[in-house]
Amino acid sequence: MAKDHGPQIKDDKLYEDLRRQGESKEKAARIANAKAAGTIDHKGKTLDDRSKDALYDEAQEIGIEGRSDMTKDELIKAIRSH
Repeated sequence: MAKDHGPQIKDDKLYEDLRRQGESKEKAARIANAKAAGTIDHKGKTLDDRSKDALYDEAQEIGIEGRSDMTKDELIKAIRSH
């Protein structure tokens, strides 16, 4: 059974799994909470299938610096590595 990480983490087991895989606390929490809220799916589209504007919005939401100067490919790479 997963440890209770408090009310800020909505899916404790997923959070712990992500941390064991080496994800940062922030990224693990963001993914675990998005999964619990049902917002992690982007309508079945891969990053490559999304528009540059949609990728920019995603980059803004997760706090990627320098996103306004990035090409679509650079946005995809930044989102994947964040």
